[in-house]
Amino acid sequence: MGNGVQQHQAALAQREVQPRASSGESEGLKQTRSVLNSLLSGALAGAVAKTAVAPLDRTKIIFQVSSARFSAKEAYRLIYRTYLKDGFFSLWRGNSATMVRVIPYAAIQFCAHEQYKRLLGGYYGFQGKALPPFPRLLAGSMAGTTAAMLTYPLDMVRARMAVTPKEMYSNILHVFVRISREEGLKTLYRGFTPTILGVMPYAGLSFFTYETLKKLHAERSGRPQPYSYERLAFGACAGLLGQSASYPLDVVRRRMQTAGVTGHTYGTIFGTMREIMAEEGVIRGLYKGLSMNWVKGPIAVGISFTTFDLTQILLRKLQQMGYAVR
Repeated sequence: MGNGVQQHQAALAQREVQPRASSGESEGLKQTRSVLNSLLSGALAGAVAKTAVAPLDRTKIIFQVSSARFSAKEAYRLIYRTYLKDGFFSLWRGNSATMVRVIPYAAIQFCAHEQYKRLLGGYYGFQGKALPPFPRLLAGSMAGTTAAMLTYPLDMVRARMAVTPKEMYSNILHVFVRISREEGLKTLYRGFTPTILGVMPYAGLSFFTYETLKKLHAERSGRPQPYSYERLAFGACAGLLGQSASYPLDVVRRRMQTAGVTGHTYGTIFGTMREIMAEEGVIRGLYKGLSMNWVKGPIAVGISFTTFDLTQILLRKLQQMGYAVR
């Protein structure tokens, strides 16, 4: 009897000791969980946001890579004609390629942003606090650059699928195979430089604006966490500023990515810009489709940031519940 009680007490004592194995191990486990949470939350955020605006995104790309004049009326006509000709789900053509690209892209970008914030916070002495303005901007730019570098060929494939009929490319793998055979592997990285030059101000300003608005909100309202609709509004502002700043480079990269199927021979960033401006002008060429981006961009970025934050909060709560049960 006494022996049984001693064994039970020893088992309880062992259970209490196990979670506190060592501070280094605990810190490492916490960091691993943080990275996994960021990757999962970022992947979900990207998938939800891009799927929500996929028809508008596809329409924007079609106008970006053609010399046709853009207007809201023409955009509506294009969407309606596509719907009548190919059916409702054709408006999401290329979205599977978008998901293949955007899920790893968003996962890497959000996770990298969290890690860069932590590293820069330690370097500047703001660990666990809101970063000062310049490191805040730098963390966003570095996160966007990291994600773009690791996932660029998938963006190229997505652009090709968005502007071509389904008879030309049957699936994502088919795009890779045809481009590699007919145009060479280097084509998978055509438009890479304007992408990186564009993503730095875009990601930097987007993350900077969102983080800044959350910080100002916390200081003014006294609430550490904004409501969901406030997060959407902050994300919309972030998307509006980020995409407006980098839009001409977005047009350039789309032209360079789709040159193989549109009959153009765009070679360099400045050469592409000169050709677009000579044929279509500055506003109608380099800023073609920007008004549509002002509709879809804020919606997408707002949904993305909100989904990321709410998923992070949910995962932390679930982990806390799991730890309490153990």
